[in-house]
Amino acid sequence: MQSKNRKIMNNESKQELLGYRSHLIQENLTYFKPTKIRSAKTFAEEIRHTLQQPKKSINPKFFYDEDGSKLFDEICSLPEYYPYNAETEILEQIEQKLLPYLSEEFHLLELGSGSSVKTRLLIDILLKSQNHLQYFPIDISEILDQSAKNLCLDYKTLTVTGVVDTFENGLDFIKHYDDKPNLITFLGSSFGNFGQNEGMSFLQKINDMMKSEDLFLIGLDLKKDQKVLHNAYDDSQKITAKFNLNVLKRINDELDADFNLENFEHHVVYDEEKGRIEMYLRSLSEQSVTIQKSDLTITLSKDELIHTENSHKFSINQIESSLRDSNFKKLEMWFDSRNYFALVLAKKI
Repeated sequence: MQSKNRKIMNNESKQELLGYRSHLIQENLTYFKPTKIRSAKTFAEEIRHTLQQPKKSINPKFFYDEDGSKLFDEICSLPEYYPYNAETEILEQIEQKLLPYLSEEFHLLELGSGSSVKTRLLIDILLKSQNHLQYFPIDISEILDQSAKNLCLDYKTLTVTGVVDTFENGLDFIKHYDDKPNLITFLGSSFGNFGQNEGMSFLQKINDMMKSEDLFLIGLDLKKDQKVLHNAYDDSQKITAKFNLNVLKRINDELDADFNLENFEHHVVYDEEKGRIEMYLRSLSEQSVTIQKSDLTITLSKDELIHTENSHKFSINQIESSLRDSNFKKLEMWFDSRNYFALVLAKKI
């Protein structure tokens, strides 16, 4: 027991040197969070920068406060939103195909904790090959808390070490944690939110932090009929519209802004040439908005757009070339029954 406690203390000491503080919630649940100075600075400064550009934008990572995360869970239950069901279908079918790649030593690392349903499917698979599992959810939102507590209640041999930070910083955290191999997962087609250069840089960052025995499991949305795509991002119940508008409410609440949500509407287009869905907030009138904590006042003209998200869709050739160019070797590629979605297992070359 003393050696185990010493190892935990050594890990915590290493992470404190990287600018993190540990928060023990219960025996099998710990969070690491960056200092308040680091985390508070990021949101205000990024909003100030992106809303001052000629083409205004808000980074989609800021969708996921507590309300935004709950709305996204609602989106995942919508019949139009196929990515969730398609990816879940694949995960439910790959146990016997994934197990041969795993040993009894793997950690599970998840970029974007999201709903625990898909996480549970992976935990179930990993616990077929090992008696204990350490799970590292990395998420910028502190909504990690309740889902992690529920996991700890349901899995007695699970230890959760949450990292409340950006993906990039969270990867640096894991790189310095210990020498055990990781199954690194990036599910839910979140990779599609990146631009091409940004996405390739992120894949390369993941590759750079990986050990030779690590595995990478990524979900990617495939190109398909435009009507299917449009309905998935502009659903009939308008839940996606609420999700998009909620980012303005978050800015109001956290940065002392005065956005009037009734002066904006959800706007979606598909750019066929770029192969991506684009989401915007359209200004319904000429208006002025002040964001106190960003020391910023902006003006918007009628019909001016604030870009909030891109969601790229990929061909098989694009997926394979992106993996090769970022020094990954594809091990497996699995599809749902409609060929709407792909789940790819890869390793470092």
